Amino acid sequence: MDYNVECIPYREKPKVFVNADACPVKDEIQNIANQHGLEVTYVASYAHYHQSTDEKKWKFVDAEKESADLYIVNASQKGDFVVTHDMGLAASIVPKCVYVITPRGKVIQEEDLDSLLFFRYASFKARRGGEKTKGPKKFTEQDRQNFSHHFLRILSKFAGI
Repeated sequence: MDYNVECIPYREKPKVFVNADACPVKDEIQNIANQHGLEVTYVASYAHYHQSTDEKKWKFVDAEKESADLYIVNASQKGDFVVTHDMGLAASIVPKCVYVITPRGKVIQEEDLDSLLFFRYASFKARRGGEKTKGPKKFTEQDRQNFSHHFLRILSKFAGI
């Protein structure tokens, strides 16, 4: 992901927001963010509420369908980072210069949005029509390593601005 002048953050240090309900790389996010001195907020619904004894900062929101997404849309600012697999959320924040990476390490850029949203819609339409579609592939150790590599890379690029 290229950083341009328009996407330099409003804040002195960007924040990292995690769509945390089903995120398999929470520990990796925290470790890498700590290396860069960045604050991380894990956003989850109250259905996933727990008392945290670790260093992670949690924000619990209503269990309504898009509550975590709406919190992230409203709380994130230009230059922040978001970890999510939700392409609808990505489409809402990438245009405002929020950097998005999936838990598998794919960096979502503005030019990716049309095709990602088209395939998301086509899959939804097929399911609604009764067609059985494949779910996501099993999350692997390679996916975890890929995420760590790409997340560290984009944060390192940011540190160089």
